[in-house]
Amino acid sequence: MRVPSPFPPAGSGEIFLTEGGTETEMLYRHGFELPEFCMLPLLDDPHAMDVLCGLFRAQLDVAAEFGLSMMLTGLDYRASPDWGAKLGYSPPALAEANTRAIAFLWDLATEYDGQIPRILIGGIIGPRGDAYGLNRGITAEGAEDYHAVQLATLRAAGADFACAMTFNSVPEAVGVARAAGRIGMPLSIALTLDSRSRLKSGPTLPEAIRDIDAQTGTDAPDFYLLNCSHPLEYTPALEPGDWILRLRGVRPNASPMDKIALCKLGHLEEGDPVELGGQIGDLARRHSHMDIFGGCCGTGAAHLREMAAVLSMCSERQ
Repeated sequence: MRVPSPFPPAGSGEIFLTEGGTETEMLYRHGFELPEFCMLPLLDDPHAMDVLCGLFRAQLDVAAEFGLSMMLTGLDYRASPDWGAKLGYSPPALAEANTRAIAFLWDLATEYDGQIPRILIGGIIGPRGDAYGLNRGITAEGAEDYHAVQLATLRAAGADFACAMTFNSVPEAVGVARAAGRIGMPLSIALTLDSRSRLKSGPTLPEAIRDIDAQTGTDAPDFYLLNCSHPLEYTPALEPGDWILRLRGVRPNASPMDKIALCKLGHLEEGDPVELGGQIGDLARRHSHMDIFGGCCGTGAAHLREMAAVLSMCSERQ
């Protein structure tokens, strides 16, 4: 059984922002190479880290301006054993890089002491395989052993929580939840949906959440999110039922374009920040328990600002 969540109860009135699509901004706005979509090599590039600090500060400034809390994650989406080996990291070097990534976020957070109600620092657990593939060979048992390596690193690094992001495999989600429970790390799972408003692997969102919860019991995730899906993809999935109380927020893409097509564009597709902010506000008004909102591919401080402005007005009306 995991340790208590550092997050307040859902619907407490405290709203959290997350960062936006940092990888896509670094790739397409600033021109940095991210081998295998990995941010860790940037830790050794002082210029890249200066740019990255600027991106994060712009987003933290939004939280400070609107009096919202921050759920801050960053560079470690690829900090798991298979991806680390592919990128040339030995196991000790990968753990060191992941620890440095968490320390970087803590250093940024200290700059905002007294300006932001609460900043929680988390590590990102990316899927073992292709986030947009079926990954049918991944079992719950295999995923538990595999993701335990990075979860143990995050716990030792002092992260407040871990977030398994862009997951579309129920067995892999079950495995990472069991590993987090065994290690004692608070965990959220961010699922991603395709143009059918389903997980790529087939189940609907309610089916996936119910199945993961049923298979994990006391090791169930603290809560769920959606990421890397546009409102046009996830809105049809929000069927009525008690299951939706387990879904605490969304981190949408800026554009409704197909995810594979977005990856091949070669430039930043920012969509319409004002429209996206309005869609987030509509979601918050319909589901008062949801209190975590941010961005994924194509989003940045401009999108967070539009979200924060609408969310602040929603909060004042409660």
